[in-house]
Amino acid sequence: MLRLLDMFCGAGGAAMGYHRAGFEVVGIDIKPQKHYPFKFYEADALEYCAKHGHEFDAIHASPPCQGYSRLRHLPWLKNKKWPMLIDATRKLLTEIGKPWVIENVADAPLQGMTLCGQMFGLPLYRHRKFETSFLMLCPPHSFHPEVIGHGRMVNDRRKGAGNGALGPQVIVTVAGGQYKKADGEKAMGIDWMTKDELSQAVPPAYTEFIGRYLVANLVETLIESGVYSAALASRKE
Repeated sequence: MLRLLDMFCGAGGAAMGYHRAGFEVVGIDIKPQKHYPFKFYEADALEYCAKHGHEFDAIHASPPCQGYSRLRHLPWLKNKKWPMLIDATRKLLTEIGKPWVIENVADAPLQGMTLCGQMFGLPLYRHRKFETSFLMLCPPHSFHPEVIGHGRMVNDRRKGAGNGALGPQVIVTVAGGQYKKADGEKAMGIDWMTKDELSQAVPPAYTEFIGRYLVANLVETLIESGVYSAALASRKE
């Protein structure tokens, strides 16, 4: 089975998508992740990848996003310092030479496509940017039918409003935590996390989509190198 290293893995939203695409996933995070659904190691992601990245067929990285998020401009956050690890991560992954994916928020300095829940039929507005070392085609992004209102939440953010962030929600945005956990779980396709973990997660539908492109890329590389044909021949023998 193809193996994928999941750097800065959090509680495993991205990991689940890659698993569904056919990968054996191993997660790395500097913080303990007791809800991570696959094999997990608590370690510095960059240090672990530098030592072990070559042992995997592909690598996904979700460096901390706070330093690139629009929320960093809020008055109570604007002077706070956040780790900015995208450049260091890209440099390391390029040096290792395995196919890679880097994910972050929409304003992050990544060159690639932006995915949204609406692309996958999810009742979710969650834009995440993905830069890849291999060619991908982005799915169509339909018009957002609901309006983002107060506090960048869907419709009215006021507590108790019938169509507000804490009332019945047709579309969910998990950023900021202004949603019911059950609504967020349904919208994200995730049912094993705390609400705080859910608010930071990548919907598995995104990385399942990417993972299928990644599998195709890996198989094509094996065919071009002759490894795949040799493996098939050995099986026939």
